[in-house]
Amino acid sequence: MKGIIIKGIAGFYYVKTEERVYQSKARGIFKKDGITPYVGDEVIIAPLDETEAVVNEILPRKNCFIRPPIANVDCFIIVTAAAKPQPNPDIIDKFLVMAEKNHTDIIVCINKIDLVSEEKRRSIESIYESIYPVVCICGATGDGIQTLVQLMGSRKCALAGPSGTGKSTILNRLQTRFLVETGDISEKTKRGKHTTRHVELFETDSGALVFDTPGFTSFDILDADTEELHFLYPEMVPFIGSCKYDDCRHVKEPDCSVRDAVIAGKIHESRYQSYLSQYKEIQEKKKY
Repeated sequence: MKGIIIKGIAGFYYVKTEERVYQSKARGIFKKDGITPYVGDEVIIAPLDETEAVVNEILPRKNCFIRPPIANVDCFIIVTAAAKPQPNPDIIDKFLVMAEKNHTDIIVCINKIDLVSEEKRRSIESIYESIYPVVCICGATGDGIQTLVQLMGSRKCALAGPSGTGKSTILNRLQTRFLVETGDISEKTKRGKHTTRHVELFETDSGALVFDTPGFTSFDILDADTEELHFLYPEMVPFIGSCKYDDCRHVKEPDCSVRDAVIAGKIHESRYQSYLSQYKEIQEKKKY
């Protein structure tokens, strides 16, 4: 029987099939082979009775992530707050690079737009709107949620982004049957207090599936090398082959088409600065 793992707690995997949800244990062979089932995995189970089953097989994955442990993500919804906390383009762009590297679809979601002026909202939106679908919402009131729902379609989506940006509040707007605990913003750090404690895959009211995940601030969001980084910025790709040097990394090299595109306004300055910051960070990691 085929199903999908929607939750994993203390060695038990909850597998949703067309009929019901089974509390399941994985076969011992998985542990022996060093394989761990992840939330989002499509699996073959053998029911033991009407409520319990054994996971016999994990079907091939589209992608998988270790922190948090999820698999088969179709689309990342990269969430940033317009304020409280202030948006950090470099961190947002790290999440975008992670999604690009794993070949997922991407939606940029700007939350808490009720806290800023129209001008401020547009300044954030303008960084990404020529590259990705962008939706502006207010999780507190629900404004813009239907637009997000339409963009999600029937895909398996994961909410990702800095803490305190309102991911759990958005999830509660997307599905109303199981309310997820939300956290306030720490007055000291101006960042979100961690509230989500385990990975779970919810079915939204519209029929899409969305991951609720802990530990997204420790996500492996910059697992790239210097040679591939520029390919993970879609707006840079059209200019890469036109640089003077074939191995141009668009940092200080002369006659660089990417840098010329930044000057001409074809690549947003904020995105280019994120690229430089990430390039330097990757180089520093290589030293150790």
